[in-house]
Amino acid sequence: MKEITYKEVKRLDEVNAYIEQGNEVLGVLGYTEHSKKHAAKVAEIAGMILKKLGHDQHLVELAKIAGYLHDMGNSINRSDHAHTGALMAFQMLREWQVPPKDIAVIISAIGNHDESTGTAVDPVSAALILADKTDVRRNRVRNRVKANFDKHDRVNYAALASDLQINVEKKVITLEIELDESICSMIDYFEIFLQRMLMCKRAAELLGLKFKMTANGNKIC
Repeated sequence: MKEITYKEVKRLDEVNAYIEQGNEVLGVLGYTEHSKKHAAKVAEIAGMILKKLGHDQHLVELAKIAGYLHDMGNSINRSDHAHTGALMAFQMLREWQVPPKDIAVIISAIGNHDESTGTAVDPVSAALILADKTDVRRNRVRNRVKANFDKHDRVNYAALASDLQINVEKKVITLEIELDESICSMIDYFEIFLQRMLMCKRAAELLGLKFKMTANGNKIC
């Protein structure tokens, strides 16, 4: 048995092939970018969350690994991608001789990250959910014809910038968004992302935090 690191996982051709295939599949289906860039951002934010909350480096590393692997299931099908991705990760982690306890934590986080079927069940899954569901940004939109934007494209394109901040003393985690309201209104945003924001709220609570959101400097929730 051996411990595997996020840096090692990030360099593996097999992992990156599945992530990029999933990204290609979602591109054909009209979804936003789910490339290695998204995987790395989710991994690093998930790790940052647990590190700031005082969790040990080993758990931080597991969160990063789960974050990087979380969307591999899209290479099979968007439907049920969290569960298929968890099974893919399970097979690879076993082949890499990762300890079963670590595998269990990673695949549980991956399997619970989608809002249609999952919820936060432990610190790693909570950190993954918060990192994934708050990655809202203009450059994830792949449709270049604004007239053809669907509602998801509009919301992401309107997000000029977003940042996730943790105030450990006040026990608050805040999603700060700069939103172009000429493209997307607050109502439009919540129509699309209400379920995700509720998922973030529950994930934050599991970590002992309150989830808050601001848009253009104004408190939304």
